[in-house]
Amino acid sequence: MDARVRPYRQRTFAILAAGILASSPWTGWWPVLFIIPAAIFFAAADRLLRRVARPELVMFTAWVASVVTIAGAVALAGRDGLVALCLIAIPVITLSARFSIHGVLAGVTIASALIIAVAFGVDPRAVLHGPELVIAPLALVLCVAVLSTPLMRSDIQHRTDAVIDQLTGMLNRKALGTRAHELAQQSQVTGEPVGVIVADLDHFKRINDTRGHAVGDAVLKEVAYLLRKRLRAFDLAYRLGGEEFLILVPGSDLERTVELAARLREGVATSLVAGNLAVTMSLGVGASARNEIFDYASVFAEADAALYKAKRGGRNRVCVAERVPGAVAAAPAAAEPDVSLRKPALA
Repeated sequence: MDARVRPYRQRTFAILAAGILASSPWTGWWPVLFIIPAAIFFAAADRLLRRVARPELVMFTAWVASVVTIAGAVALAGRDGLVALCLIAIPVITLSARFSIHGVLAGVTIASALIIAVAFGVDPRAVLHGPELVIAPLALVLCVAVLSTPLMRSDIQHRTDAVIDQLTGMLNRKALGTRAHELAQQSQVTGEPVGVIVADLDHFKRINDTRGHAVGDAVLKEVAYLLRKRLRAFDLAYRLGGEEFLILVPGSDLERTVELAARLREGVATSLVAGNLAVTMSLGVGASARNEIFDYASVFAEADAALYKAKRGGRNRVCVAERVPGAVAAAPAAAEPDVSLRKPALA
């Protein structure tokens, strides 16, 4: 969502800057200076999103900065600029698209507090004699939040239904194409590698045949949970169909992706699912190299070939295709990784 909002946010800052400059004969031009540090802050926040464990906190901090920017500009404009407090409603529109209801409430509270603080800080007498200077922007902020929340939630729900696997809660194949394209573009700009893990539950058909499809569904849901809880916030887990899963790991080279795959394999192998069932997974790993454009099709083909290699090697293990010299080639269960590299054969 932040990627969708970013270009419109930039345009909004440009419009605000133009509006402040147009009003400068009456309010002064210096409030536009608040736009510059805000733009720098957002640029820094965009770079941090993929590198921190809690990107939502970075986004919320950036959102608060945008509200403070507007409030600061109004404060510098003085008494004649108090009418511009209504502009604080602009960032409130984006709250529902980015954050939970708790984030929306926190944002509305911060925006309302800034409106009151700026109004009384600039000219308390004017506010006491004309309370509409505060009441009008407060009402606007609240109305925008109330109206935008169900609209955004409905839009998000429709998009979620289209790209989320209803059984496991993971992303589905439809979501994969768009994200792979985005990662290719990002790698072209940042030079960061991207890891791909393809995983398959071992002997899953046997579970369906002997325990029934209800138990099979329970196994898939619990395995999906086991995988997700070992991933970072910006790692992406997909159910490709049946018992096959795929994980995209932005910023991870082949060695780190193999380490993650080994942790995922161990997490599944050491847990009981659907009450009392022990299951295992075979995993294949591939990754783009640093400073090359991520080619999803080729990296996936390598990871998929490595998955078949893991299955032929006895299952319950991690294998990696031959691609980057010096990388780990296999991490069998309860064994040290094999450091030799062998070209995987397709099944």
